[in-house]
Amino acid sequence: MKIATFNINNVNRRLPNLLAWLRAARPDVVALQELKATDNEFPIAAIEKAGYGAVWRGQKTWNGVAILARKAEPVLTRTALPGDRDDDEARYIEAAVKGILVASIYLPNGNPQPGPKFDYKLDWFRRLRAHAGKLLKQDIPVVLAGDYNVAPNELDIYPTKSWDKDALIQPKSRAAFKALMSQGWTDAIRATHPSKPMFTFWDYKRNRWPRDAGLRLDHLLLSPALAPRLARAGVDRVVRGEEGASDHAPVWIVLR
Repeated sequence: MKIATFNINNVNRRLPNLLAWLRAARPDVVALQELKATDNEFPIAAIEKAGYGAVWRGQKTWNGVAILARKAEPVLTRTALPGDRDDDEARYIEAAVKGILVASIYLPNGNPQPGPKFDYKLDWFRRLRAHAGKLLKQDIPVVLAGDYNVAPNELDIYPTKSWDKDALIQPKSRAAFKALMSQGWTDAIRATHPSKPMFTFWDYKRNRWPRDAGLRLDHLLLSPALAPRLARAGVDRVVRGEEGASDHAPVWIVLR
């Protein structure tokens, strides 16, 4: 079973890229982020024609998350992260697919920091940690997939000081990710590639893709009930280099 996460950075603008990747990679489950489309604008007809069922939560202009399943219909369980009734940003969706609970996560960027946006990021992390802890207590197979907007350590960013003030690598951001991991989740990419950078994001600015000036922001976290099934994991880097590409590349795992 192949599960992937992909920050598509505008699902309608990148629809040809998405469909081409779905045909080539044939993932069984895909968590999408940054749809940048309302619910009515989500291209369900094209996705169904490609052989995928889907659940999604859109939002005008920004955010938006979805879960796709090949030759199956995801069973929707949540369309929002619990813990703040006033939070109306479309950043979390959860569904059961073929016996696995999958979450698609688009964690807040947090810039500029310090400030209210960074506070929102840390609070969102706190809420995610609380919900993730409850999922672990159920002892079920869970994948927390998505764009966490955190490069967890120095291996996850190219050698530079240009991002030092960015929310993506702040000590508090990294500490929040570490606190989530300490619950017992397995970082699939790091479990299979412990010493390689494995970048997943290359900013459009400053020629960062040709220079391989990347960061690892997209993660697949596996619950203890699922981690023993991890066989392989990787990043489809070539997708980032295609015409009209997202600034992220798909990240995937294969489960036994």
